[in-house]
Amino acid sequence: MTTPADDDVSLTKAPVEENDRGFFGQPFALANLFGVEMWERFSFYGMQGILLYYLYYSVTEGGLDIDRATATSIVGAYGGTVYLSTIIGGWIADRVLGSERTLFYSAVLIMFGHIALAVLPGVVGVGVGLVLVAVGSGGLKANATSMVGELYSEHDERRDAGFSIFYMGINIGGFVGPLLTGVAQDKIGFHAGFGLAAIGMALGLTQYTVFRRHLHGVGATAPNPLPPAERPRWIAVAVGGLILIAVLSITGVITAASLSDIVVGVTIVAAVVYFAVMLSSKRITAVERSRVISFIPMFIASAAFWSLFQQQFTMIAEYADKRLNRDVFGWEFPAAWVQSINPVFIIIFAGIFAAMWTKLGSRQPTTPLKFAAANAVMGVAFLCFIPISGGGPNSAPVIALAGILLLFTFAELLLSPVGLSLATKLAPKVFHTQMVALFFLSVALGSAMAGTLAGYYDEANEKPYFIAIGGASIAVGVVVAVLSPWIKKMMAGVR
Repeated sequence: MTTPADDDVSLTKAPVEENDRGFFGQPFALANLFGVEMWERFSFYGMQGILLYYLYYSVTEGGLDIDRATATSIVGAYGGTVYLSTIIGGWIADRVLGSERTLFYSAVLIMFGHIALAVLPGVVGVGVGLVLVAVGSGGLKANATSMVGELYSEHDERRDAGFSIFYMGINIGGFVGPLLTGVAQDKIGFHAGFGLAAIGMALGLTQYTVFRRHLHGVGATAPNPLPPAERPRWIAVAVGGLILIAVLSITGVITAASLSDIVVGVTIVAAVVYFAVMLSSKRITAVERSRVISFIPMFIASAAFWSLFQQQFTMIAEYADKRLNRDVFGWEFPAAWVQSINPVFIIIFAGIFAAMWTKLGSRQPTTPLKFAAANAVMGVAFLCFIPISGGGPNSAPVIALAGILLLFTFAELLLSPVGLSLATKLAPKVFHTQMVALFFLSVALGSAMAGTLAGYYDEANEKPYFIAIGGASIAVGVVVAVLSPWIKKMMAGVR
């Protein structure tokens, strides 16, 4: 058994014994990470399932009466900021606190963010709540994923299956959250839904604290500690950044309508800087540098995928509210319930995909080909909107949207858990958690783009939108497939 103090813990040895199979054949520590991520996703997706409606519903309906384009921009920017914040969480973990403590404090921030949304009125509650949730979720996601990766040695064949199980926990929370918050919002009001999200995060924090000792030191120390002499400089950078954001907001440079575009720009700059820092570092080997280069086209493919997938919370959320026939025997179910369709499919199929990858072992498709297939399937999913386009309000059948979201699910299982696993395998050892954060930057870019792209969606003229989006995604898949032999070579032994 190794300890987190071992310099090469993520790439050569795991901090738990490989014969530890106490949780569905996986290390028992996976159970606690599975649980805290499940409750975090319960609160995250529960809140996000009703967020767009809270923003654009009229005041008489309990909303803030913000125009639709601005509302989708806010939701896209929020989603992007969540994953953009993984930079902060990854940096703090690698340089200051270690993954484990960063995860804990991030969970506390998330809980207070949901409380703010529940109790603070209007735009103030949205501003305070979304900032706290975004920063906290960014810190929790990067570090939970990094800690899962630390449970396995580089060549442990259980790794992809373990990530698929972990991903199933995410989707159990994602399934139940919108169902319960949707009902609470429908029967009581939006703030009741936000309050339920806060309770969910409190339960997750409690569970994590109780079973913390079973982590056996995973993520307990920072792999690349920040020298004490450098801390004042970084504190000054953080304070300066906050002041700059405040000034730009006050002067009108940053507006609600432009938020998603701003997050797209910031994320692109951050990604370029991150790649440059890693590739220019003297602390990584030639093999590690080659692996980082191989991640560049995968990053682009991932961002393209998420720019379509994350439209579940922008365009598809609006579609569910205005175009979907939600009548069931005379009762109209909450529009937020549509957000639970994809997670229930994940719950059904995640285990099947995990078993399939385990069964295939070394014969399974390479990761670049999985990414290529994911983008192609997402493109097909958007093209499937075309046959049900052009109808009136509440005319689209639920079964058709469910079929489209099933394709979303297959694409997601081809890319998302595999991408998380890939990031931990390609990571230079001194940038372990930050490499995971870099993967989440691709999600940030895609999530913000989902807000920007949704602004071009026209309910009265849908077909051109679906054709353009679907065709572009298929094209990305073809390009990645063509490049896959070169990408595989640059991955230097990692599949």
